Amino acid sequence: MESFSLILAIVVVTALAFDFTNGFHDTANAMATTISTGALKPKVAVAMSAVLNLVGAFLSVEVANTISKGLVDETGIRPEVIFAALVGAILWNLLTWLVGLPSSSSHALMGGLIGATIASAGTGAVHGDVLVTKVLLPAVAAPIVAGVAAMLATRLSYTLGRKADGKAAAKGYRTGQIASAGLVSLAHGTNDAQKTMGIITLALVAGGAVAPDSDPPTWVILSAGLAIALGTYIGGWRIIRTMGKGLTELEPQQGFSAQTSAATAILASSHLGFSLSTTHVVSGSVMGAGLGRKGGVVRWSTATRMFVAWGLTLPAAALVGALAESVTGLGDWGTGVVAVFLIASSAAIWKISRREVVDASNVNEHEEPAGVVTTAIAVVAPPPAGQLVDDLTATIASPAPEPVAPAAPPAAAV
Repeated sequence: MESFSLILAIVVVTALAFDFTNGFHDTANAMATTISTGALKPKVAVAMSAVLNLVGAFLSVEVANTISKGLVDETGIRPEVIFAALVGAILWNLLTWLVGLPSSSSHALMGGLIGATIASAGTGAVHGDVLVTKVLLPAVAAPIVAGVAAMLATRLSYTLGRKADGKAAAKGYRTGQIASAGLVSLAHGTNDAQKTMGIITLALVAGGAVAPDSDPPTWVILSAGLAIALGTYIGGWRIIRTMGKGLTELEPQQGFSAQTSAATAILASSHLGFSLSTTHVVSGSVMGAGLGRKGGVVRWSTATRMFVAWGLTLPAAALVGALAESVTGLGDWGTGVVAVFLIASSAAIWKISRREVVDASNVNEHEEPAGVVTTAIAVVAPPPAGQLVDDLTATIASPAPEPVAPAAPPAAAV
């Protein structure tokens, strides 16, 4: 019993560590566009997002129940399986954070859980219908829907604001962007914080601490909300840089449209119990907003790297989770080996990240290379209104003045 209680405590602590990485990995979802457009200062933005993530964690448990009751057969799961799943999710989060890629913490968690469950109990322990309807289909549909909505909203905002005073309109959109960013943070808490609640609840059921089909206890909701809020406040500046500056250049109108579209999609999915990737939704809305402005372009080289990371997340986390489960199955010493590996790998990734520090002071100072497609579009796209005359003035040299004949020397005095 003592050994079992120890492994259950290890699982809970590891789950909260994952929730912490989820927080700083996904801060960009709510605040990257707000920071890049200057609507909020970086530190103020992440503090606001942290508080609203904590509030959102208490609003619903539908997504938590999808994880704890629907995705895998909870009756055949051991705490070691959940620990192995968390190892795969944490390592994937840290690796993608290191290279600044906005991948899905949600899919990393579910991939690790699926891989560890299959390694322990076989494919029959994974509920394929839930995986398809509440995980895979939303993963494909949500970013497309959010992207189209953001593109249409951006075009509408520019059309309606065409005759408005430029400075007044920009100020109004920045204010609206702050409100929409807060809504995204709240929505993130209702969706992503619940995934850790579901994992901890699943571990408690596996350990016999709570009855099957139970909702998350209050202490689980509070601890998960605090962990993701703390991670959010730390700020995943590398991913904020990619989301805010690496995909496209956003103006306040675009930032407002992107965040409002993303928040709507996330809140609707949380209400339906879909285990949605907020990263996918926000990335799709940012790209849609980039395409919605006349002359705006998306850096498809950066987007392609993101798409590859999205496709690899589930299988990569599943593979690590399965390998970790195979080692933990050897006994307590195997669990210890996996724990040491996780700590050592996390420390190594952190040390590598210190070679190039990205924080609140320099998050907006980096420009992604444009790439071939973006450069080609920029060449053929018409310049914004008012720029043509300036460009012509700068490129057409004014005629050189005619040479002046030298003055004749004065006549000599007689």
